Amino acid sequence: MLRLKSYIKPFILLLLIAIGLLYVQAQMDLALPDYLSKIVNIGIQQSGVEEEIPEILTVNDYEILKEFLDDGSIELLETYYSYSENHDFKLDQPLYVLKDLNADEEKAYKTSITPAFNMIISIRIQMNSGEDMIFNDQKIPAGSDVISILLNMPAEARGEILSGMSNNMSGMSDELASQMNINMVKTYYEEIGVDIGNMQSKFIIKTGALMLVITLIGALSSIAVGFFAARIGAGVARNLRNDVFKRVLSFSNTEFDKFSTASLITRSTNDITQVQNILVLMIRMVFYAPLMGIGGVIRALDKNVSMSWIIALAVIILMMVIGILFTIALPKFKMIQKMVDKVNLIIREHLSGMLVIRAFNTQKFEESRFDETNEELTKINLFVNRLMALLFPVMMFVMNGVMVMIIWLGAKEIADANMQVGDMMAYMQYAMQIIMSFLMLSMMFIMVPRASVSAARIADVLETDITILDPQQPSKPEVNKKGLVQFKNVKFKYPGADTCMLKDISFEAKPGQMTAIIGSTGAGKTTLVNLINRFYDATEGSIEVSGVNVKELTQEDLRAQIGYVPQKSYLFSGSITSNLKYGKENATVEELTQAMEIAQGSEIIQGEEGLNKLVAQGGQNYSGGQKQRLSIARALVKKPEIFIFDDSFSALDFKTDAQLRKALHEYASDKTMIVIAQRVSTIMNADQIIVLEDGKMVGIGTHEELLKSCDTYYEIASTQLTKEELS
Repeated sequence: MLRLKSYIKPFILLLLIAIGLLYVQAQMDLALPDYLSKIVNIGIQQSGVEEEIPEILTVNDYEILKEFLDDGSIELLETYYSYSENHDFKLDQPLYVLKDLNADEEKAYKTSITPAFNMIISIRIQMNSGEDMIFNDQKIPAGSDVISILLNMPAEARGEILSGMSNNMSGMSDELASQMNINMVKTYYEEIGVDIGNMQSKFIIKTGALMLVITLIGALSSIAVGFFAARIGAGVARNLRNDVFKRVLSFSNTEFDKFSTASLITRSTNDITQVQNILVLMIRMVFYAPLMGIGGVIRALDKNVSMSWIIALAVIILMMVIGILFTIALPKFKMIQKMVDKVNLIIREHLSGMLVIRAFNTQKFEESRFDETNEELTKINLFVNRLMALLFPVMMFVMNGVMVMIIWLGAKEIADANMQVGDMMAYMQYAMQIIMSFLMLSMMFIMVPRASVSAARIADVLETDITILDPQQPSKPEVNKKGLVQFKNVKFKYPGADTCMLKDISFEAKPGQMTAIIGSTGAGKTTLVNLINRFYDATEGSIEVSGVNVKELTQEDLRAQIGYVPQKSYLFSGSITSNLKYGKENATVEELTQAMEIAQGSEIIQGEEGLNKLVAQGGQNYSGGQKQRLSIARALVKKPEIFIFDDSFSALDFKTDAQLRKALHEYASDKTMIVIAQRVSTIMNADQIIVLEDGKMVGIGTHEELLKSCDTYYEIASTQLTKEELS
């Protein structure tokens, strides 16, 4: 994947925005369990009472509370509360209302004032219970005014009682002390007539509404992240496809020999799709999972530290399972892409060779051949998917086990007043978020290798060194040598081959002349003309076109001078017009019609559609002879200086062949014409004939000269011509 990192750079801004939105989404998702905990703890268990400090005191209770405080605490009480007759609380009496306190002030309140407040409320609870009370080993009968009794006690005695209550509270856990303080405040509110039910409803509705807002923000962030991730993935895939396509177009035959056509198709489609998909998933998971995992751990520890080992154990088990699956699955992912190449290759061969398959009745063989490869690919995919399928039951088992253990240990913590029910519920959700985060990361570790294989295959194409490059300081064709082709001691060896395919080739093909090349199959005829087009570069020697070495010309300038008709005629899907205009985009209808007439293809464009007749992919809706004539017409429209016909008349009958050669001679009388042919009759009238055998020139001259001087040519001619024609 790192080999393609440069393709991410144009989308850095979108990526940063997506990461920012993922942070927002993670914070929203992490906040929800905490608010659920508040609804349970505060909204349900505490009836909406949030603070351990009473927000209001009646005038009477304010005065009573002062009696139990020392001078310093009284000063704090007077500072923290202010007298108000116009307050927001629905009580028909003046109240002392608490001002906003900071953390230090809250701590001072709980230390100095809360014990006295709790003692007064506790006494009132016992007074209302109808049970006797004991203070300083003295029994106080039920129904007595205990507060009055305490107020009549000496200040030292009251201080001892208050000190004892403070000592009892100091021995409690913070969680238990907090719960007791809140219960005292709740009891006090009920006693003075505050509508607890309304307070509870307001808190639950307020918190629930806040949760809905948080959920909405999280959902919008998730949608936005999905949008940006899709844009980045699609953009990278688009750029990769463009560059791969352009790179392949710049390949010479040397580079094409390294990659099969089926493999290049797979790399341009399936492999790029794999990279696109993994990019989207990485943006959505790789950045999101750590935020959720780390945030979940911090918040879970904030709720309870003693149960953290449960989460650690669950993560370790999942990582071990995923590690085993990863080790087994990784080699299979590498095999899958190779099998996809093979399937594409077979399908391509089936479609291209359908007529041959039907002609030889080998449908069953081809079906079994495809089934064998398809079955192998299916087995690998099934094996990998079955491995992945094991992950989900294990995950569910671990998650359910974690929930059971949290409930089991959490119940004990709740019973010991070290934890609240809402906190346990939040802890369970944080545990699930942590496990899911590690699971997402682990899934990425499983999916990334396959995408990495695809990325490496794409990078191999993009990083392939182009062997045929334009010169840094190109030359221009010489005007006085326009169309002249010269081979000077040319040798050529295919990459990786031990011996040369062409050896010591030297000749000139001049404008106004027809140079023919003939030889047995495999003699090197097509290879020779491929060197003129620079589909390959000569290993030794030089090839000059229009007086300039082909390596000193740009490929565009070189090929602009050449009208090439390949051995295998190939037409592109579209129309006859679109195919003919490949040579010249601005060609007129008259030029196209003239080219078709010279190529003996006038009957092809007869009818209403004419030049607009449809052409199927590869020209499948035309015969071999028609495709050859259309290919020849395409080269004629270009009006180049050099014509190269690579066995381009083989599908034509003798009459059409003769008519076409006559028309070409008249049309291109001042052009250089190089013709590869198998028929001696096609090249008998050539100005010079080059005879190749095993990559060597074994003869050059006219037909009559070669019959006398070249045994190879005579042998070829004797198989095609009568004795009279040979004499």
